[in-house]
Amino acid sequence: MTKRRAFLRQLGAGSLAAAAVNAPLASMQAAVNAAEPMKITRIDAVTFRKDLQIGGGSGSRQEAPEWCWVQLHTDSGLVGTGETYPWDQGQIGALKDHARQLLGSDPRDIDGLWRTLYFNIAMRGAGGADMRILSAINMAQMDLLGQAAGMPLYRLLGGKTRPRVRVYNTTTDYWAIDNMKMGPDTTKIVRFLLDYGVTAMKIYPFRGPEKYLSNDALEQGLKWIRDIHDTAGGKMDIAVDCWANFDFASAKRLAHALEPYNIMYLEDAMPNINAQSYAELARSTSVPICLSETLATRYQYREFFEQKACNVAMYDVSWCGGVTEAKKIADMADAYMIPTSPHTCGGPLLYICATHLSTAVPNFLIMESNYWKYAHQFPRFVENAPRPVQGHVTASELPGIGAKIKPEIFRNGDAIVETVAKV
Repeated sequence: MTKRRAFLRQLGAGSLAAAAVNAPLASMQAAVNAAEPMKITRIDAVTFRKDLQIGGGSGSRQEAPEWCWVQLHTDSGLVGTGETYPWDQGQIGALKDHARQLLGSDPRDIDGLWRTLYFNIAMRGAGGADMRILSAINMAQMDLLGQAAGMPLYRLLGGKTRPRVRVYNTTTDYWAIDNMKMGPDTTKIVRFLLDYGVTAMKIYPFRGPEKYLSNDALEQGLKWIRDIHDTAGGKMDIAVDCWANFDFASAKRLAHALEPYNIMYLEDAMPNINAQSYAELARSTSVPICLSETLATRYQYREFFEQKACNVAMYDVSWCGGVTEAKKIADMADAYMIPTSPHTCGGPLLYICATHLSTAVPNFLIMESNYWKYAHQFPRFVENAPRPVQGHVTASELPGIGAKIKPEIFRNGDAIVETVAKV
């Protein structure tokens, strides 16, 4: 078995990898066929000390991890790790509810286990902690499959459609770059990003009580955008996120006000609960409409695509149903010529995993990143969180997700392991 695994790891860069480039389904099947049969024998939940305060330079946010991990142990000795966030107690409770369905299963049965878990969840109200833990389980399965076949995750998803992944920087006061915050320091943070090679940023300039956008709030937000344009001279692409703060009337008014500024997209202008309202918004403006990491599974995205309710599709691998479900969402979007822009502001495994997915999907636009996270927070837990070079990141060539999790976090008590189920 050991010799066969070594041989298969060599194939990962050869014939299996070539198959992955040409046919996503063939690459998945090749990896399954290449891997030895295995069974899930133990399931661990990993949470992190709540008193951990991890920050950056002067004035930066100090924050404990908000994510949790699921580890699937197998009789082959391989361990797959998946991630989701936030509110770990609800998610660990969901893992305990579903764990017995996983014990004894072959983790290579990616779609079969997904369908079993999803059916049980959907028949009792799909969403919330159940959907997030399903996402983490699926990520852990794909990590195992890649390790067993000796292939990086992007190969399992169809291989490279691009050598590197363009990122934007999510720019907020609570994930500030050192002491640089939006508002009075807008020009400072824009220059920092441009000097660093990042040429796109997401901002949150518009707020309003009771879903209403006042004249004053509109003007204050537009000033941020004008300041960025004045500083960058057209070299900085801007995405505007509203965090579903507005009703239809205010969202429409905001979209029209943004038209002269040629922004990259307007994200989550309204709650994502009515495809017809979003379709009307999209028809009424030239501003690209983006939604939304809050949707889960291809079944929820379908109506928005059919109604032509968005111009950019965003998903979160650790919320939408997992890696394979995110790929299916992207493929469905591609049929409508809609590009994708993954949401990644959770933990390091999400960020690494989304980099693999963005390397593979053909209809990729740009991926989220955050300097504070990959420069200050993620290195506490993994050795190889991608850092942008000239505004791009590259996927790991290690098998599976390829995250080098630091063993010391388990020895020093930063990570807390609870065995949820075992044979």
